[in-house]
Amino acid sequence: MNEVATTITPSTITLSTITLSTDASGRAVATLRGEWSIQSGLADPFANVEEITGASAKVLAFESSELGRWDSGLLIFLRRLEELLGERGVAIERDGLPEGVRSILALAEAVPEREGARGADEGLIWIGEFGVWATDFWRGLREGIGFLGSCTIAFGRLLTGRARFRRSDFLLFVQEAGAEALPIVSLISFLVGTILAFVGAVQLQQFGAAIYVANLVGIAMVRDMGAMMTGIVMAGRTGAAYAAQLGSMKVNQEIDALTTMGISPLEFLVLPRMLALAVMMPLLCLYSDAMGILGGAAVGVLGLGLSPVTYFQYTEWAVQIDDLVGGVVKASVYGILIALFGCMRGMQSGNSSSAVGEATTRAVVSSIVAIVSACGLFALVFYVLGI
Repeated sequence: MNEVATTITPSTITLSTITLSTDASGRAVATLRGEWSIQSGLADPFANVEEITGASAKVLAFESSELGRWDSGLLIFLRRLEELLGERGVAIERDGLPEGVRSILALAEAVPEREGARGADEGLIWIGEFGVWATDFWRGLREGIGFLGSCTIAFGRLLTGRARFRRSDFLLFVQEAGAEALPIVSLISFLVGTILAFVGAVQLQQFGAAIYVANLVGIAMVRDMGAMMTGIVMAGRTGAAYAAQLGSMKVNQEIDALTTMGISPLEFLVLPRMLALAVMMPLLCLYSDAMGILGGAAVGVLGLGLSPVTYFQYTEWAVQIDDLVGGVVKASVYGILIALFGCMRGMQSGNSSSAVGEATTRAVVSSIVAIVSACGLFALVFYVLGI
């Protein structure tokens, strides 16, 4: 048979997969494998509809010889798939489904739905939506903790010299996350410095204290803004790239190939990316601090009439070593968070092009939320410690 497409949904227990192919008569054949349950995750019927209609199939049959355990999740998936295909004129043949599935589906169709039955419960729909959200949140939290634990184990193997990855890959990721990121970091940091200087100058000039713009820009950039803006830029640039790269490798079954050869994908793919970003983020943060201070100096010298020597002297007096170290520590944590979420979303990606796009979006959103949350936590901790 000629294979048309494959949709794979990851599970914390066993993968539930549905593979679509065509037989000699032109029918679409859906092969069900693995465990199909609500807890383990289910395939998206909308994606399967697009694949079937894209193949111009008019009949869909099933093959379930490799189907594992199943529950009502499989029935819900099949019912929804039948409804969607019925709207597009595609007939369904249930002969290949297990006898229990066929019997329950037939029983569900034996008694028609009572008119208005769903309308009476519309006020309680939010309960079901909340339940779905809570289930997804718990599953995502559990998968995230599991991924973090696996990365910790991989890092432990690195410390003992047993991690398996190519050093050339690590150097390539260092270049991509470091030197190649300098232009965008320079632009954003310089502009942030100028914005802070303009905002501060408007207020400070009212008291004849325009010189303290240097203090404002220096402390703001070194303590928070340099690390945060660098983290946000790298989340949209490098974190998204990590998610897209790993998601594409999953679509092409390259990750499965590594597992088949006995090579840990976490060690070979994730570990060098995390190390590269964790190493380069502090350096990028220091560079961002310098560019932000230069942006503030441009406003102070050209817009406020301050001398360059005076401006940099006040910056030197205002910025303490604790501020600098605190910013670098924040940047290191942000780099780990960006790499962690970027790689995790990529490894969790589905097996289609749209799933890769969704994984990339989720990686950027998760990274930015984590950065802002960590920044607030750092602010609280530093305030308590008096730093």
